[in-house]
Amino acid sequence: MPKPNTLLCTIGVSLFYPNLSNLVKEAQTDRVLYELAEAYSKAVKEQERRIDRKSERRVPDREWKEVGPLLRHVKPTDRLCGAEINSVTDLVGQGSIEQDRLHLFHSDTDDGEAIAKVLESYFTSLSSPWNVNIHRVEGLRDDEPDKFRTQGLRNLAKLFGEQVREARQNNRSCAINATGGYKAQIAIAVLMGQALDIPVYYKHERFNAIIPFPPMPVALDFSLWERASGMFIVLAKGDACEPWKRFEDDWDERFEPLVNRVSMDGKDYLELSATGQIFHETFRSRFQESKATNLPRKAKPDEKEPPKLGDHAYNQARKPICRFLERVTELPYVRYCHTTYWNPDLPESTRFRMSGGKIQGIYSDGSWCVKFEVFTTATDPAQLPVVVADLNDWLDT
Repeated sequence: MPKPNTLLCTIGVSLFYPNLSNLVKEAQTDRVLYELAEAYSKAVKEQERRIDRKSERRVPDREWKEVGPLLRHVKPTDRLCGAEINSVTDLVGQGSIEQDRLHLFHSDTDDGEAIAKVLESYFTSLSSPWNVNIHRVEGLRDDEPDKFRTQGLRNLAKLFGEQVREARQNNRSCAINATGGYKAQIAIAVLMGQALDIPVYYKHERFNAIIPFPPMPVALDFSLWERASGMFIVLAKGDACEPWKRFEDDWDERFEPLVNRVSMDGKDYLELSATGQIFHETFRSRFQESKATNLPRKAKPDEKEPPKLGDHAYNQARKPICRFLERVTELPYVRYCHTTYWNPDLPESTRFRMSGGKIQGIYSDGSWCVKFEVFTTATDPAQLPVVVADLNDWLDT
């Protein structure tokens, strides 16, 4: 099995607090440490100046990026360099990963962004530089616990899943370094590793050792995701909070651990939990790897037909409905679509689902909705949930 060549790394604050901040407080006689303390102090003052002036760009680029190269003069295993540099150095040194691509995931804070910039400048200035990408994890901040729980951890799982899918599409393999950051991130990272079949590493500061969490077989129901892929894709969008009633007909009690229920104006709304996000990212990645062999055959030209609209008064919605159904029909295995329901006053979530053993599409502009049946080349009923999942995946790309 090839070594991982793409490392997903969470970021904490140990590099700044206490490491570099203590360096500034102490009188430095060593030239390297003196220059490092001066550069850090200069960057802190510039950032504070921007915050006081309410600048749009609160975190300066140049000042923080000057700190990274100076860290190269410190031994990378020295604790002064922080958990991220220490752990990445050890992972490369012990041969666990190949040095190539590094994704840094930082908290939704100014300090998180600043540390990411320092680390980016450090890893890209090495004699054998990394290809570095920085990702801000929206909502991941400990001063807003509710947002941390409902958005931050979910967004971290979502970003992990996106990078793993992208890497696999380019025949690259991933590992997660969960050493830096909030402790809750370790749990999310380990779950992601187990579910996506990638190794997770954690450097124990006290024992100065790398702890591996190797992939383990997990029994998750793939068919459950395929059948409800529309709901998961809708709930996985941004800060989506959708009325439970929209999914009532498709509800399965096994969904409960994957969502958070929120009561507003006496009605139940659903939002995806961090575990639900991991479940979704896991099966979406697996689906994209396997769908080519499971989808029905390509429709022949003479099997394709224009959309068929039922006898409803669509008014100004007729054109956007026709355009959408034409786009659906362009998919290789779709023969045609036929509308079955229209409501000018009912907002819905655009998605595809199984209904009565058939493929149903729901299209809405947020004020009206139309439902339609999708006719495909599928001859085996087992192919229908695969088509539903692919239609929902197409809808989200």
